[in-house]
Amino acid sequence: MMMQDALPSVKSFLRVNLGSTASRSFVIRMMIAFLSHRGRMSASQVATAVRSDVRHRAQVSRFLTHSGLANGSDEYQCLAGVVIDMESRRRGRWLFIIDKTCVSRQGVKTPNTFSTGNRKRRPRQGRRYNQKKNSRKRCHGFVMGLLITPSGYRIPFHHCYYTEAYCKQNDLDHRTEAELGALLVRGLPVPNSAEVVVLGDTAYEAASVRQACEERDFWWITPSNPERVLAGESPRPKVSSRISDMTARQFSPIRLKPTRGHYVRQRRVSPCRLGPKTKTRTFYAHKERLHVHNVGKVQAVFSVKEKPKDGKPVDRKETKILLTNNLRLSMAEIVELYDLRWQIELFFKELKSTLGFHQYRFKDFAAVESWVECCLITYLYLEWYRAKELRRPKLSRQAKQWWSSQRTYGLSQAVLQTAECKELTRLADWTHTTTGLKKLKRLVRAARPLEYQIAK
Repeated sequence: MMMQDALPSVKSFLRVNLGSTASRSFVIRMMIAFLSHRGRMSASQVATAVRSDVRHRAQVSRFLTHSGLANGSDEYQCLAGVVIDMESRRRGRWLFIIDKTCVSRQGVKTPNTFSTGNRKRRPRQGRRYNQKKNSRKRCHGFVMGLLITPSGYRIPFHHCYYTEAYCKQNDLDHRTEAELGALLVRGLPVPNSAEVVVLGDTAYEAASVRQACEERDFWWITPSNPERVLAGESPRPKVSSRISDMTARQFSPIRLKPTRGHYVRQRRVSPCRLGPKTKTRTFYAHKERLHVHNVGKVQAVFSVKEKPKDGKPVDRKETKILLTNNLRLSMAEIVELYDLRWQIELFFKELKSTLGFHQYRFKDFAAVESWVECCLITYLYLEWYRAKELRRPKLSRQAKQWWSSQRTYGLSQAVLQTAECKELTRLADWTHTTTGLKKLKRLVRAARPLEYQIAK
């Protein structure tokens, strides 16, 4: 991309105060690089993203280290509020999905990294005497929350996970993964009348997340901790012990089709999955009301993928137990809502495969935090641009369906196509005047690095 203002409506999107003009231009440069990079994303890709204003990669590193964009900064909250305001009057349920994603880093001395497990392979005949040693893989962690509006727009929020050693070194408060998830729930900027359902895996079944949901009057649906026990006098039986008393007749089939149901917009099915070959997923579930120790009265849904057979016990290992504090939800709705938790896994995949979220190499973790924030700003820009296009008057039904179903890659390609057309139109206009030709020559000359420009 040759010109910095080529991204469609980017100035309208970034109307919040991002500091100096240089800071705003670097954020736009980061957005262009995330959308249009070829090959591995890096600081060098960012430096050369705007061909008419090439910078050195060290300038990008310095900006990221000192920008102050981290952990859902005030500037990011303002940008997210713009998309949320578009949905403030819309009726329907809001979904907030919490999960953590990790980015592998090599080297023990990389700051704020931790190991997710023992990955040391056992010696084998072919490599038992191999003296070559490889550095142990460690990773950075990011706890993210994906807010899905009633119209299906996705608004990400995040907090970086700090290790205990990094907190001591930088005088920071250490928080666990569940506590960071609770922090995201407490700070969620949704309308006061919004009906919010919080979804998460077993790591977010913690008391801190449940308390945050109670403070905000949110519902929650999470899998039960395997060690969770029923209320009553000791010895307390586990919640999973209820499975041994169940029979096959107690389980009812629940069929989920991607193109049907109350949450089609939130599911955002790709066009390639539509048609007569659309697969239907079937679960077999049984619902009970239980009083769980340290949790309270909940609805518990016992779900399996394969139909239980008469006369045979239900397999405890293959049964997933879902708990929710909403005692009015039906069994089918609980299963359908929890099935939407997979949307955050798709979100992580799109961040890494399309935008290059994980392809950074920085020594200072402050630069990593700003990198992550700029990547999420880019994702938020794509969702804002989708909402803006869907609000256009006299938009055809086919166009609405196209804009609604596009994933991150399709949206980025649409934005780049619009930017290319804008640039070509401007270049064509410049060729009609002498002054325009001079501008065009300066742009072509500036598109090459300084050391490769022909000396005058």
